[in-house]
Amino acid sequence: MPPRPTVRDDAFLDAGALVAARRLTGGASAPHGPVTHGYAALSFQLRGETRVEQGGLWTVREGDVHLVPAGAPHRRFDAGATESRAAESGATESWCLGVCVPCMAAEGVHELLEPFERVRDGGSAVLTIPEARRPYLQSLFAELERTSRHAGHLAPVERRSLLTLILAEVGRATASEARPGPGGGVVVEAIRHIERHCLGPLTLREVADAVGRSPAYVTGAISRATGRSAVKWIIAGRMAEARRLLLRSDERVDVIAERVGYADPTHFIRLFRREHGQTPAAWRAAHRVGPRPVIADPSPGRR
Repeated sequence: MPPRPTVRDDAFLDAGALVAARRLTGGASAPHGPVTHGYAALSFQLRGETRVEQGGLWTVREGDVHLVPAGAPHRRFDAGATESRAAESGATESWCLGVCVPCMAAEGVHELLEPFERVRDGGSAVLTIPEARRPYLQSLFAELERTSRHAGHLAPVERRSLLTLILAEVGRATASEARPGPGGGVVVEAIRHIERHCLGPLTLREVADAVGRSPAYVTGAISRATGRSAVKWIIAGRMAEARRLLLRSDERVDVIAERVGYADPTHFIRLFRREHGQTPAAWRAAHRVGPRPVIADPSPGRR
């Protein structure tokens, strides 16, 4: 039996941002086992070659984009170089970003994630950007990274615009490819259903019904494949959108709770505290930057 993947959710997404970008240099040997993320990840190779294990073996070369749907087990390591040699020579260089999928669905722009859905349905995890378009794509990543470091009150708007342009450029590279038919299996379809419906009153039973299996089968299959249970996938999607709303809106905590699928604000606050070590109101006060709108004090028990 293959090892259960390790969940790593802190690599890209910052304090509730929709997207964050990093420029990576050097190289690394393969981890002991596969990892998964609760967000969709994308990398654009600037220099060198990277090998990828993700439902097969792939080689990512200069000008290629590597797509990792949320929940997809994968691991990357530089071809032909140990970690120390790669670091000394700067053998590889790439831009990487992570995207909160439920946040995109909440904004009504899930179609921008079509390249990731192609991979889920059996399409190639690696695609090549035409050489003439690479400088433009590289400039978008550079600007995205700049806005991720400078968190002014307009930065989220800039990030959202840059993300749209990046995903549109990647989508352009897949436009001529035939869309593979659905074939991801129970785990893929269950996670896809969770991503699209977790901000409503979604239950494990409803996820299981959507894929035609029992709740026990679904949560067991998802846990083995991704390292996270179905219920934890639901909670993770809701918490990501809650963080975004806490940072980018003036809405009261009880309103945000309802918007992310919790009819009981007290239950939402309890879950949020368990996941983040603070109540939503305290977390908002600690992380919010830029102009701070006046937020009405919540009623007792909703702080």
